[in-house]
Amino acid sequence: MVVNFARTTVAKELLKQVFQRIDAQSCPNLFNFHMHTVHSDGKLEPSELMNQAIAIGLKGLAITDHHSICGYQAAHAWLEDWKWSNPDTHTPYLWSGVEINANLLDIEVHILAYAFESEHPSMKPYLQRMPSVGKAYQAINVIAAIHQAGGLAVLAHPARYRRSHFDLIPAAAANGIDGVEAFYAYSNPKPWKPSLVETEEVQQLAKEFDLFNTCGTDTHGVNLLQRL
Repeated sequence: MVVNFARTTVAKELLKQVFQRIDAQSCPNLFNFHMHTVHSDGKLEPSELMNQAIAIGLKGLAITDHHSICGYQAAHAWLEDWKWSNPDTHTPYLWSGVEINANLLDIEVHILAYAFESEHPSMKPYLQRMPSVGKAYQAINVIAAIHQAGGLAVLAHPARYRRSHFDLIPAAAANGIDGVEAFYAYSNPKPWKPSLVETEEVQQLAKEFDLFNTCGTDTHGVNLLQRL
């Protein structure tokens, strides 16, 4: 098996540049790094999601189904066809993505993986449509697997767990996490906007531990501009 690290490296470096510029205005109209399709617990077909992304004018996005890249693969194939038929139209950049359950400080958290080589063997335990168990379930091993596949690891919605983000983010950083989902709408407001207090706290922790800030709507419904 040939793992295309040259392509993956380019995608990761481009994503790093984007993450360095993410702010409160980035989501949901410019970038969106947390979305689900019918291939996990979302309601959108990958083609519907991509149609919306293009209509919104997204510059870049990632589909992050739970323990599956089937939605990403379908969207990628659809986008390649669309680009062929629309050669003069702006096309959003689609990174590989997946959302992985993991144990951190004895609670379950979600880790978002981006820009990884999907065929890399290290990712196999996390692409089985269900959470992993044993050693593979530990956050430090999830993060290591993402890195081995050439990707970036981000702690999803850090202020939504049974343990404080003031505990979880330092622990995630110690385990090698690359970023945190700083801009997140915890109360599902309409229109979407990141929760002010949590965002400021997470951003401060990200700065303290030299982590990327990311943003995403965590869409599970039929509208990329909302969570539900």
